[in-house]
Amino acid sequence: MTGQVTAFDEAAGLGHVLGADGRQYRFHCVEIGDGSRTIDVGADVEFEVLAKLGAYEAACLTKR
Repeated sequence: MTGQVTAFDEAAGLGHVLGADGRQYRFHCVEIGDGSRTIDVGADVEFEVLAKLGAYEAACLTKR
């Protein structure tokens, strides 16, 4: 799926992506594909949606 990073807290390592389907997905910095552990708000990304602990989260984020 494609989307855009709408929030990212570097200190906590947590962020949100607005998917092309209009839904918000949470993600943790370990899911950023280039290993950098940081990403800019507003970055266009591709990601996978995974079910984790009863919610859907973004995984395998890569910048487009």
